[in-house]
Amino acid sequence: MPFSSFDVINVMDWLIDIFTNNDSIAHIVMLYSIVIAVGVLLGKIKFGGISLGVTFVLFAGIVAGHIGFTGPLQTLTFLQEFGLVLFVFMIGLQVGPGFFESFGTAGIKMNALSAVIILLNILVMFGCYYAFFDTSNSHNLPMLVGTLYGAVTNTPGLGAANEALGSVFTENVPQIASGYACAYPLGVLGIIGATILIRYICNIKLEKEEERLQEEEAENTATKPCRLRLKVTNAYLEGKTMLQVHSFLNRDFVCSRILHDGHVSIPNRNTVFHIDDILNIVTAENDKEAIIAFIGPETDIDWEEQDQPLISKRIVVTNPSINGKTLGKMHFSSVHGVNVTRVTRHGIELFASVSLPIQVGDRIMVIGPKDAVERVTTLMGNSARKLNAPNIATIFIGIIIGIIFGSLPIAIPGMPVPMKLGIAGGPLIIAILIGRYGYKIHLVTYTTTSANMMLREIGLVLFLASVGIKAGAGFWDTVVRGDGLLYVLSGFLITTIPILIIGTISRKRFNFNYFTLMGMIAGTYTDPPALAYANSICSKEAPAVGYSTVYPLSMFLRIFTAQIIVLFFCG
Repeated sequence: MPFSSFDVINVMDWLIDIFTNNDSIAHIVMLYSIVIAVGVLLGKIKFGGISLGVTFVLFAGIVAGHIGFTGPLQTLTFLQEFGLVLFVFMIGLQVGPGFFESFGTAGIKMNALSAVIILLNILVMFGCYYAFFDTSNSHNLPMLVGTLYGAVTNTPGLGAANEALGSVFTENVPQIASGYACAYPLGVLGIIGATILIRYICNIKLEKEEERLQEEEAENTATKPCRLRLKVTNAYLEGKTMLQVHSFLNRDFVCSRILHDGHVSIPNRNTVFHIDDILNIVTAENDKEAIIAFIGPETDIDWEEQDQPLISKRIVVTNPSINGKTLGKMHFSSVHGVNVTRVTRHGIELFASVSLPIQVGDRIMVIGPKDAVERVTTLMGNSARKLNAPNIATIFIGIIIGIIFGSLPIAIPGMPVPMKLGIAGGPLIIAILIGRYGYKIHLVTYTTTSANMMLREIGLVLFLASVGIKAGAGFWDTVVRGDGLLYVLSGFLITTIPILIIGTISRKRFNFNYFTLMGMIAGTYTDPPALAYANSICSKEAPAVGYSTVYPLSMFLRIFTAQIIVLFFCG
């Protein structure tokens, strides 16, 4: 039956209602879907080889808000805050396992320089505030805080500042996303441009930096695991137990198999050594020579031809009851008749020391008789399917604790209101602690990289879309008719001045490798495009190492200082 003009009018009314009825659920879903989809697609467009990525959702939201395509303020605020909580919590879970380990010998120096950059960003912001803006206007400093976080390309900091402003301004809260939007594009370009400028200031040759990395890499192989097959020729070892040999040699090694009189067995701490025994040993490269000199020379042998063939198998730990138990407490050798030689966690190979706690998601290398290895496989779980599902309970238990922790008031003299870590800082700190120590209270914190990224990106786009839509109504008056160009200039200075100062000092005073320095700067600014550029001109992993070393602390400091600035200076 053909449509009548009445039917067409009804369809048009229905479509118009979806786009204009701000109170309907369909309208809210349509609003966010359009803003996020358009923003993500536009963010993939590259300008000079650089894209703004998912942050373009903010600009799409600003356009939607400017043309009146918006929703109820209460709904926008809820989705904004929920997205922020989800985003920062998943970041905390990601960086938690390596947060405290990042303060190693080299890490302390890099994190200290990173913290100085963050401090300089803030000082340059205040310099711009007093140089370019009317200090009698109470909204100028909050807007410049938004500009600061656009200049350093840090969205969680923007969220933390936004939340803190809500406790300072009871009404007419400044929409600091406008300042963020002004500074962000030039912030991305400024980070990369400043690191390139450092190359010319310090007269750096990329070829020499690559050669230097190769030399350092050769030196670092001393800590990598290596496998040895040794024949016992030291008469002192005759009749000595494995424990006695370990104690005397004072070197960390694992003996996974021993061949004695034609019989292969799995040794334990009470196994006795004899002359002409053949040992299969895993140790660190820098202990190799000492162990060979003490035990005996390397030899060739085919273990498969012996009367008790042994197999090696990499097993994935998926049994929650194993989470947090140390290798020593599992008694693999004495009870199960197998040896664990290596543990792989987050792509990093760890030496299987008895004090190492096992975590869900670890991959352990097990050596032993086939039936014993299969029993251990069953015990560990070895179900990759279980790892594909995120541990939702752990995530939301952590969020509950994080919200409570972030709501605790901290009275500080001179501050107009008690400081709170808020829904950005609280969940972030709790997530870092759970990611690092959750196994101690039997919380399974493992989440696949793809699952973490999906939840994190969903939280981020909800936050950016909400902030953009709310800021869109006043964006034209604030930026185009107001101080937009001053925000852009201030953002550029905030971005580049600290990089040029600390980057030059890091190179000339501390002799940092240029590629490591690039990664450190990208991590301090939590800027993936800058890391991608560094990776594109370096064949090694130095940029990623520098990035990951400073990223956890930088993310924490960006969020924490955002609230400090607002509560101390914007009240």
